[in-house]
Amino acid sequence: MELNEIKEKTKESMQKSIESLKKDFTTLRSGKVSISILDNIKVDYYGTPTALNQVATILATDATTITITPWEKNVLKSIEQSIQSANIGVNPNNDGENIKLFFPPMTVEQREENAKKAKAMGEKAKIAIRNIRKDSNNKTKQLEKEKEITEDESKKAHEDIQKITDNFTAEIDNLVKNKEAELMKV
Repeated sequence: MELNEIKEKTKESMQKSIESLKKDFTTLRSGKVSISILDNIKVDYYGTPTALNQVATILATDATTITITPWEKNVLKSIEQSIQSANIGVNPNNDGENIKLFFPPMTVEQREENAKKAKAMGEKAKIAIRNIRKDSNNKTKQLEKEKEITEDESKKAHEDIQKITDNFTAEIDNLVKNKEAELMKV
């Protein structure tokens, strides 16, 4: 493995951490309800646990309501049970055609709690970034030890890896700051 390859792998891995953080953020509810709150819900579909969005149409009909329309009526009961056991903070309302979820407007405490969760998710992503940096630095040291690169090249590589790390850390800080602002906006 050569230095450019190490740096590229470092960037790729760190970018995956950023994508993972963005995905984690979708599980946090802001002022407007998002259908991604249902992403992890599995429905018993003819004995097979199936993602909810694969058996029904899911729409956020307004800021506090989600409507779920199953493609087959016989799945309604199973969807209702899955939502109840997922414990997402609302009870499903089954009208025989659709299931509606009515989310109450968020309280200040809930917003603050979600902002804290966003910050914790950001910290988790930073830890992942630092671990990637450590791994990349170790690979660089190994190359130096095996006399594949000089001490100066190794030092330069460590500086480059640190710059990459700083850029991704700044991006995480920015994402967290924006998410907190979004969560606190009424």
